[in-house]
Amino acid sequence: MEAYTVFADIYDDFMGNIPYETWSNNIAGLLKEYDITEGIVCELGCGTGKLTELMAKKGYEMIGIDNSEDMLSVARESCREDILYLLQDMRELELYGTVEAVISVCDSMNYLVKDGELEEVLRKVNLYLERDGIFIFDMKTEYCYEKVLGDSVQYEDTEDMALIWENHYDNQSKIHTYDLTMFISYDEEECFTRYRETHYQRAYSVNEVKAAVKAAGMELLKVIDADSMKEPGESSERIYYVVKECFQENKTYVEG
Repeated sequence: MEAYTVFADIYDDFMGNIPYETWSNNIAGLLKEYDITEGIVCELGCGTGKLTELMAKKGYEMIGIDNSEDMLSVARESCREDILYLLQDMRELELYGTVEAVISVCDSMNYLVKDGELEEVLRKVNLYLERDGIFIFDMKTEYCYEKVLGDSVQYEDTEDMALIWENHYDNQSKIHTYDLTMFISYDEEECFTRYRETHYQRAYSVNEVKAAVKAAGMELLKVIDADSMKEPGESSERIYYVVKECFQENKTYVEG
């Protein structure tokens, strides 16, 4: 079954522990370090739009990009800000013009599992960033996949739904597999319907990301632990990468 279909309907119910407020403050703080305090910001893998809305409230003109129509439907239904949501695969990113910054959180970039896909997305982002624009994205680390998640099984339930989350990490391919089994009741007779989705993510080393950034013609400015906002260590579970657009001869820039 395609990922983020049925799961989209219950995503926010079971992912209430995601620190969107903290992440939005971290992202805004990093953008301000590079004098990006306003303008158009595009979020890749925006999901249900929780972070997108928080960034809009901070004064940014937000564009939310996701390849799941179901996730975007949830985002549009709950949206209280003026946000443009677009159904696109980040590997085929196509915007109407350049933007001041691009952001991506909640390990959306880890979904780029095939060789060359990370570089491909970086090239797309570079194309649509304004002069010296910034791309900030996070990634789960191999330590997180191997040592924290490993081959574990997680279970959560509420009165009318349940979620079984099975994890498996392959050290050879660096691919982490999430098998989701969902039981959802849509009526008052307590009859539950079973659904399954499988998600795949890839662990990238810092050196692999550095190589992809260089190959895409961009500049890596900063690598930091997403929790401490300091230099990452061996036990870092999530890392922020801050990447800068580099001047391109054949690109049209907005002068301002």
